[in-house]
Amino acid sequence: TLSLHAEKDGANVVIVSPDKDFQQLLSRRVSIFKPAYRGESFDPITEESFREKFGLEPAQFIDVLALMGDASDNVPGVPGIGEKTAVKLVTEYGNVEELLAHAEDVKGKRAREGLLSHHDAAVLSKKLVTIKTDVDISVDWHTLRRSSPDDAAVAHLFSQLDFSSLYTRFQKIAGKGAGPAAEEPGQADLFSGSRKPAGSESTILELDELEAFDETTVDYRLVTNIAELDALVKKLVAADSFALDTETTDVHAMWASLVGLSFSIEEGQAWYIPTPLPDGTPTDDVLKQIAPALTSEALKIGQNIKYDVVVLARHDATVNGPFFDTMVAHYLLAPEEAHNLDALARRFLGYRTIPITDLIGTGRSQLSMRDVSPQQVSPYACEDADVALRLAGVFAYQLAEYDLDDIATTIEFPLIPVLSTIEHCGIRVDADVLAEISVQMGTDIDRLQGEIYEAAGGEFNIGSPAQLGEILFDKLGLPVVSRTTTGKPSTRENVLQRLATEHELPALILDWRELSKLKSTYVDSLPELIHPESGRVHTEFNQTVAATGRLSSSNPNLQNIPIRSERGRVIRRAFVADEGMRLMAADYVQIELRILASMSEDEALMEAFVSGQDIHTSTAARVFGIDPADVTRSQRSKAKEVNYGIPYGISPFGLAQRLRCPLDEAKTLIGDYHRSYPAVSQFLTRQVELAREMGFAQTLLGRRRFVRGIDARNRMERSAAERIAVNMPIQGTQADMIKIAMIRIQERLIAESLSARMLLQVHDELVFEVVPDDADALAALVEKEMVEALPLKLPVEVEINVADNWLDAH
Repeated sequence: TLSLHAEKDGANVVIVSPDKDFQQLLSRRVSIFKPAYRGESFDPITEESFREKFGLEPAQFIDVLALMGDASDNVPGVPGIGEKTAVKLVTEYGNVEELLAHAEDVKGKRAREGLLSHHDAAVLSKKLVTIKTDVDISVDWHTLRRSSPDDAAVAHLFSQLDFSSLYTRFQKIAGKGAGPAAEEPGQADLFSGSRKPAGSESTILELDELEAFDETTVDYRLVTNIAELDALVKKLVAADSFALDTETTDVHAMWASLVGLSFSIEEGQAWYIPTPLPDGTPTDDVLKQIAPALTSEALKIGQNIKYDVVVLARHDATVNGPFFDTMVAHYLLAPEEAHNLDALARRFLGYRTIPITDLIGTGRSQLSMRDVSPQQVSPYACEDADVALRLAGVFAYQLAEYDLDDIATTIEFPLIPVLSTIEHCGIRVDADVLAEISVQMGTDIDRLQGEIYEAAGGEFNIGSPAQLGEILFDKLGLPVVSRTTTGKPSTRENVLQRLATEHELPALILDWRELSKLKSTYVDSLPELIHPESGRVHTEFNQTVAATGRLSSSNPNLQNIPIRSERGRVIRRAFVADEGMRLMAADYVQIELRILASMSEDEALMEAFVSGQDIHTSTAARVFGIDPADVTRSQRSKAKEVNYGIPYGISPFGLAQRLRCPLDEAKTLIGDYHRSYPAVSQFLTRQVELAREMGFAQTLLGRRRFVRGIDARNRMERSAAERIAVNMPIQGTQADMIKIAMIRIQERLIAESLSARMLLQVHDELVFEVVPDDADALAALVEKEMVEALPLKLPVEVEINVADNWLDAH
């Protein structure tokens, strides 16, 4: 409507949008600018360029859209007609009405049958895609002219929304300076607001409750000789707590060399110790000198302190707890927000830290920290320790304020030394086995490629979404399920899963993608990640990534090796025990369903576990209304998907995709499940209500995840929030449970001097390396601690197996 008004008033109009539908509005004065996507550049779309591309008038694009349909906008269109066919038909018949009147004369069989059997859908689609241009609005163009923003209003709004980086960019564009550091009057309180954890608001206290610190008042010192180091160590040994940070040559702890350490005992004061010292004292001697401080009973504070502990362990230096990690603390308070030190300092201290790029640069000319002089590194390193110390005071108060200090001090902080030990230890990988698997996978990929070409009727680049889209939607005429941000038909995994029920090609593509990804991501890459010193692969476990409290794994991600498919499972065969050792895998049995039964207290579900029934058979019997002995394999399989989907708030549509069954059948299965387990149904409904009341969902032990959008008008956004509210109490409780088990098991391994090492945690599973003679003792220890980690109202089972490789031990 605005574009037509402007055109009538003699103005030239540019519609800025990636939405292709606006092309129907093109005219002599109306053009479109499509924002750049992933670095591409786009020329403006004009009336002339549209005619040149389609050979149609812009108004006829309505008819093209009506025939094509758009699944993402729920426009049905006409089955069998894609963009090319739609353009051809509109060129020939002029519009949808004429085309429908002569549908029997259309030459293409699929298009003709589609038009004849979907007449009403075509008429409806044209109505849906026609943009209304007669909205009742009055516009004074002069009031829409760009003017200078209200700086105070912008600062307040960006503060409420935590748009700190965006505000910095805004200030630069507006010529206002470098951003919300404390150098300008009034800047220090930019990100203030004193928001409490009600509803979907942020969980944490803001800057108006703190004192921003002035970087000109700090006392940062460079330690240059052994005498100064001795004096510092005495201070550290006498301290009840201190902050610690390391400077290194690599972001990955197991590949990093130590460049220096920084310490802070009180706010505004810090020391940087280069390794080696400028007086020539070697690194080993420096670490021996610091050892009494690192192993003292003082509280060790740090930002991602696990990294520092692993780096120092690589250099044969031990750091004993207790620990306080500012990154982990903030994660507990606001799991889905940014936890990096720069963001935390800016937000809670009103302070902009020194960017590391100021020291080492960027791109090809980037230096190693080893190449930077100690005098240059010192202010940066001291600042890191000082900021961590200050943040610890802030977060300690907030953790207590929001009843999260118990989670922090009994689970997350004690888990730090456990994870650092696991990372430092690593796991052995047999490169020869991986080479065998690689050859076999290569053969399977070649075979699949041939089957794909045969199903597609010709060769094409299987890895190209564009070429695949042409085959699926233009050549084979499969329905367009959804579109990309550029308007092209999507070939994502969930799309191919839906299309696999209509043609064999999508299923073959999914198999090809899975094999190709496994081969490149794991089979061919893992040998390159074997550490030259340890001969093992050292994954990194992340405490601050998954909002539910689960650990994640990276570099490499060993938690994403598929276990349900045979192709994925075979990779585990390459993970082996050291010579003379064996691997032990301990796996919780259906733990999330047991947690659901315990939390909901559903009698039928609890009885199935208490009596030792097969839970999926039991569920199938109830859902289908038959005797357990009469349950078929297919019925059990369907019940299993429902059982595992319910704790994740699965929708009928999602279940239909998993089972590749009609939507009505999926709706019936979920409905019958809720009728079979009424207390479960009531429990899940109550979790959504609680999240709506409190603004967050929480585990049995009180871990929180704030749920935004649970009252949103948009159905998809609201449904996603409701799924979080349902899933968080269950999956988060499981995460707490296995973390507690890990801590207790590690404590007993040390106390009882067992020749066993914890190597991995993969969701519900723990993997150990053990001397065969100690396997029985380890199994008894592990089972006891896993079962008793978090008592439930029904039995907890742990499956334990011992073998030479991970596959056989699982």
